[in-house]
Amino acid sequence: MRRIARLSFIFFTAWRYGLLPLLRDVLKPGIGRGCLTVVCWTSPGTGLPRGERIRLTLEALGPIFVKFGQVLSTRRDLLPEDIANELAKLQDQVPPFSNAESRRLIEAALGQSIDETFISFDASPVASASVAQVHLGVLRGTEKHPEWQGLPVAVKVLRPGILPVIEGDLALMYDLAKIIEKSSEDGRRLKPRENVAEFDTYLHDELDLMREAANASQLRRYFVDSTKLMIPEMYWDLCHTNVIVMEKMDGISIGRTAELRAAGVDFKKLAADGVEIFFTQVFEYGFFHADMHPGNIMISLEPETFGRFISLDFGIVGALSESDKNYLALNFLAFFNRDYRRVAELHIESGWVPANTRVEELEGAVRSVCEPYFDRPLKEISLGIVLMRLFQTSRRFKVEIQPQLTLLQKTLLNVEGLARQLDPDLDLWKTAKPILEKWVSKQLGWRGLIDGLKEEAPIWAKILPTLPRLIADSLTQNRRPIKDQNAELEVLKALLLQERRTHRLLAGFLLFAGGFLAGILIITLGIY
Repeated sequence: MRRIARLSFIFFTAWRYGLLPLLRDVLKPGIGRGCLTVVCWTSPGTGLPRGERIRLTLEALGPIFVKFGQVLSTRRDLLPEDIANELAKLQDQVPPFSNAESRRLIEAALGQSIDETFISFDASPVASASVAQVHLGVLRGTEKHPEWQGLPVAVKVLRPGILPVIEGDLALMYDLAKIIEKSSEDGRRLKPRENVAEFDTYLHDELDLMREAANASQLRRYFVDSTKLMIPEMYWDLCHTNVIVMEKMDGISIGRTAELRAAGVDFKKLAADGVEIFFTQVFEYGFFHADMHPGNIMISLEPETFGRFISLDFGIVGALSESDKNYLALNFLAFFNRDYRRVAELHIESGWVPANTRVEELEGAVRSVCEPYFDRPLKEISLGIVLMRLFQTSRRFKVEIQPQLTLLQKTLLNVEGLARQLDPDLDLWKTAKPILEKWVSKQLGWRGLIDGLKEEAPIWAKILPTLPRLIADSLTQNRRPIKDQNAELEVLKALLLQERRTHRLLAGFLLFAGGFLAGILIITLGIY
């Protein structure tokens, strides 16, 4: 009954904001389309642009649908430009739950009263979103952690009863996705069920605050000595699946540009630092903050850390494999160097496009998209438009959109928006290119070779002492008498396998020795 009531409310909201005509237009001719046409005659919101109608509908349906719209806005490979741009305006502003409920949840998670844990605690939240809200407090020291005494902290609390709400709305989204897929060819092209499944994964990750704390801790280790980025420390003894306690970070939201400018923040440096932080996370560590909207990014104004970025909310992070990083870095560099043939070759080599794709055709298509946008400042370029046109081109060549790159695309658009806001004259290409060249040199150049030898050295240290024995065993087996034909065949098979293994080991040893000697020569001669 509750599900039917929710579905009825969704239908009413879609009618109210004039969304039903959009659904009618993609339906196949029949009774359903005819009935919907009659209902659409009374819809009051049909005068608005379609993107705005979709945005207003999602906002009216609540925070889960708003968050879905935010995730969907990044899929410019699937959505028309006007709808993607409108969905990007969605703001996740949710009223907080009661102070008493918040205190109850924190005390239940920590196993003691608020007064025993905190010297002071502000029951009124400083931030409230669809999944959780945040309170400020000051810790008391404990016998185990006396150094905590007087530390200012932020306490994040998961919304009570949020899981059943999410599960109910997700079930409805899956049902609606099935209807859209069956209704038309355009509906199938949008892959609604795949998008809902992707959103399902993101949302359930955010429901485990211990996962968020672990993500933050990982990024903090990577940037602990950084002079550009600060990440709060997690107090693990006070962290649980529905409550986490972290270091309080003081700063001003990056969206409040007037206050930052009045404080004397250098916006040009800030924009360049933001680009460097993003590309360092992606290519140096393959682990990046994937929810970089202004609500999660602050700028420190403290004298000792003035002008540094502060990252918050690590419920959504992205991870890339070494293979992904290599192909992405080479693709970016090829783009920056306008080597469109190399871009095409990389797509074919990586398997992102069918192997029978003609390199010349893909090269020409990529050139026609990217060439008009070089040598322009960021204020004259929209990466969103470039990506959209690239995706339109990719559909023609049946490029497979890699799931692990969806978050990267979303974050890249966030970075573009922040950089454009801070320094419209920033040349994103020139800012990013040296970072990528340095990384490629480190991974694929002499430094990469030496680092690889260092990593493999412990393995070779175990293998090399066994080589004489393996060779002796092989020779011994070669001289062993054979009594019958079947036994002879078995021994020959074993001998061949043993000899192949020995040859591989010897070849590996020679490569290792050659690489080691080359490294010594490079260092000795000062080439490196």
